Amino acid sequence: MPKNNSTKEIKMRSCVSCREVRHKSEFLRVVKTPEGEFIIDKSGKSSGRGAYICKSKSCAEIAKKRRQFDRAFKMKVPDEIYEKIFAEIEEVADE
Repeated sequence: MPKNNSTKEIKMRSCVSCREVRHKSEFLRVVKTPEGEFIIDKSGKSSGRGAYICKSKSCAEIAKKRRQFDRAFKMKVPDEIYEKIFAEIEEVADE
């Protein structure tokens, strides 16, 4: 479908945990950088393979229990990433 210059594409993504589809700005993005490091991407523009999760504690708990990021990245993701996700969710909840 050709793009019209006056409209912008809406970037929809799905949560690795609950599979709910929403605008990408409503998620936390976890990125595996080309160097193999895992980071929380607040800008949404870091280079590398990305996976998205809702900004809810319940989704983060399910993702950790089921190792959803291991599946998304097809490799073992360090537990520190899950701790960073929980910390980021707490930070968002405090705002």
